[in-house]
Parts: sequence; C-alpha cells; structure tokens
Amino acid sequence: MAQTLALGIDIGGTNTSFGIVDRRGQIITKGKMSTLGYPTVAEYIAALKKEVDVLIEAVGRENIVAAGVGAPNGNYYTGEIVHAANLEWEGVIPLARLLKEALHFEVTITNDANAAALGEMMYGTAKGMKDFIVVTLGTGVGSGFVANGQLIYGHDGFAGELGHVIALREGRVCGCGRRGCMERYCSATGVVITAEEWLDERNDPSILRQHKGKITAKLIHEAAEQGDALALEIFDYTAKILGQTLADAVAITSPQAIIFFGGLARAGKLLLGPVQKHMEDNLLRIYKNKIAILPSDLPDADAAILGASALAW
Repeated sequence: MAQTLALGIDIGGTNTSFGIVDRRGQIITKGKMSTLGYPTVAEYIAALKKEVDVLIEAVGRENIVAAGVGAPNGNYYTGEIVHAANLEWEGVIPLARLLKEALHFEVTITNDANAAALGEMMYGTAKGMKDFIVVTLGTGVGSGFVANGQLIYGHDGFAGELGHVIALREGRVCGCGRRGCMERYCSATGVVITAEEWLDERNDPSILRQHKGKITAKLIHEAAEQGDALALEIFDYTAKILGQTLADAVAITSPQAIIFFGGLARAGKLLLGPVQKHMEDNLLRIYKNKIAILPSDLPDADAAILGASALAW
C-alpha cells in the first residue's frame, strides 16, 4: 500500500530547505541549498529540482501527493511571488506554475512565515492555540497571524506583513522601497547595520571593532554573551523597536502568544527578555501580562518545511 507523503519547500532569502513529510508531521528525509547565486528563476528551479529529485526518488514518486511552498511574498491565492524584497529576482514570479511544470506535482504556495505558522500550529509550540503570531527573524522579518484558528490572508493574500510596519518614521531605506520598516532594524541584517553604524558614530570599546566591515549577527550574539557593552546595547535597541511594534500588533489581534524562530531568535533571553519588557511597557492595560513570548520548539527549517507540506494536504 502506497504511503501518503508531501513535499515541503521553504524558500528563504539566504537558504532553501526542503523535506518529505508524512501526515503525522514526521520529516522522512530533508535537504538544503543556497537561494543565492542564481541570476534567473529558471536556473534556481533547475538546481532545486536536481536536489529535490534525489529525495523524491528515495521515497518513491508514487507516494507523494503534492507539494507546498513557503516563500517571501508568496501569494496563496495566485501561486505567485510578488516583488519580494529579500530575493534576487524582481517582479512577479509564477512560482507554483513553474514548480508544477518542473516537478510534475500540484503545488500550493504561501508566504514563508505563514508556512512557519502552520507548522507551529499543527506540530509545534502553538499546537492547541487558536490565536497567536509567529515572527521569523532571519535575513528579513516575517510574520504569520492566526486568529480563531485560521491563518489571516486578507482579501489579496498579503495580510500580516509585520516586518514592513514602519517602526521609525523617516528611518532606514528598506528593500521594499519604503523607509523605517521594522525589518531594517530587527532582522539579522538590521542588527548588523546597527552595529556598523554605531561603530562609525561612537568610540565605545568593543570586541566588534576588530571585525568592522565583516560583522555578522552571530558575532554580535557571541560578543553579547561575553558581556560586551555595545553588543548588549544593540540587542536592547533591537528589542525596544521589536517590542514596541509587537505592542501595536497585539492591539489588533489580541494573541495568546507570540512565537519566535529564525537565526536571530537563537539569541534567546538576550533578545526575547528585553522584547517582553519593551512590549509590556507599551501595551494597553487590558493586554498586560496576558501574552506569552515563546521560542519555537521546532528546528528553524523544520517549522517551515512542516507548514509548507501541510499546504499539500
């Protein structure tokens, strides 16, 4: 008797993860490749097909029912990626159609953070919750909003773009073309920009000075863990912007919890502790001490793969 399996693909700004998943949410096999370095979408899809075909043949093509994809600015209704700021390809990309032609499966697409939210709801920290927000802190800032047990897509499929809420008016120029988006401050990219700017503007002693021009979010995290005052201040500054913006989001959906995953979220209490403080400081009284700030208990790639695969059912 044939198994019932789904292919889940998570397209991130830096890396693409993929896996074959059964109905219980067990990842049978998985892989990873770079999203970067492909001048055209066609070249990227050809490389992705080559990698994914190895997994498909290992489990038997006849056992896979369909594929689901999470991607930046992925539109559930149209199957398109639309003007994604964190991908190398511009414009509107009919990704579901192109992948269906390449892989010969039905393909459903959604925003990458929405896929992560589905993964959390079905298999992770949010299992049993009906109202929560998932925030992904990676190359950019993604988010998925679940209310009354349903993902919020909006009338055109683009609801819930917390990363592009304007956190600081007339702030940094964002890849989306606007200024001051939260993504430019609270993503892994954003904290690096903050570090480089502060090292230029200030004379504070810091471990980070020896890495100037080559700073990464991981280096800032490591410096903060060693007690570096500038690195700790960078985390608090980032947490303040994130916490203030989340306080506004709470006023709209009144979630039970806000769940974080992604590379920057691995800073744990260094970031999430101050986020909770700054959020609470800015909440309306009716929401105070009601919203949990939680790390995902799924590995970063797995949450998005599981959520994307759930689209296939």
